[in-house]
Amino acid sequence: MTVNVQFLPDDVTIDAQPGEPLLEVAKRAGVFIPTGCLMGSCYACEVELGDGTPICACISSVPDGKQHLTIYLYSDPVW
Repeated sequence: MTVNVQFLPDDVTIDAQPGEPLLEVAKRAGVFIPTGCLMGSCYACEVELGDGTPICACISSVPDGKQHLTIYLYSDPVW
């Protein structure tokens, strides 16, 4: 089963496998998510799920049991 992952605001959509790291999915889709520590401590890779939940993309993966996942990207001028 694949999960349809949509990156907003650019409306880029790609199919991914449950458990696939979000940074790898974004890279395959041609979407840039900035990174820093790659451990979830610096929040450089923070994105927001469709329900408003903030997550660190570097330590997150595509969830199992969903057909669609919406990820809102935003940029922090400090990074």
